[in-house]
Amino acid sequence: MPATDLRFSGRIAGYGTTGGVRIVLGLWSTSPFGSFADAMIEDSRGKRLLLAPTQEIADFISTTYTFDDVEIGTVGWTRLPTGLRFVGGPLDTTLRIGGSSPLGRALRVVPKPVAVNPVWLQTIDPLARVLQPGARTAGSAGNGRREYYGVTGARRITAATASWSGADLGTLARLDPPVRFGFGSAPADPHLVDIVTTVRQPA
Repeated sequence: MPATDLRFSGRIAGYGTTGGVRIVLGLWSTSPFGSFADAMIEDSRGKRLLLAPTQEIADFISTTYTFDDVEIGTVGWTRLPTGLRFVGGPLDTTLRIGGSSPLGRALRVVPKPVAVNPVWLQTIDPLARVLQPGARTAGSAGNGRREYYGVTGARRITAATASWSGADLGTLARLDPPVRFGFGSAPADPHLVDIVTTVRQPA
């Protein structure tokens, strides 16, 4: 029996705040669970939290990444003229999105069918680690599974505001140190990337 591939297509925003909180937003247009959003957060003390819209989605993500706490509730995002706003549980954050970054322009060279192919992503993973410290394109997803990050576009996050239960988390900062949810993080420079994530389950 062949392995089974689960594909998630959408965008990921990775950034930090001057208050020491690091945030990775998942904005998924298509997935085995339909369209949904989630947030992975690591605070200044290193506590890792997942915000997810359903228990089913939280269970899947938690078998792939590691968290100290999980919160289920209403999670969603809205497109704005200059960026996007994400609201989930106690987190309320607004991002201003700029133009394509040098990384994004470089990604255009690779045709999308190649850029999201797990064989290609496994091959370039060592190079990706060198060119974008903190980021990877292939690795373990736990329980005998493999995960592949196929990034097809990248734009800079140029400004951000964020609050937690109404308390200000500060303004935009680098995603540094890297978050510790799983095998891969995101570039230290705040980015919004177009991505196809493939989780390969063993036969």
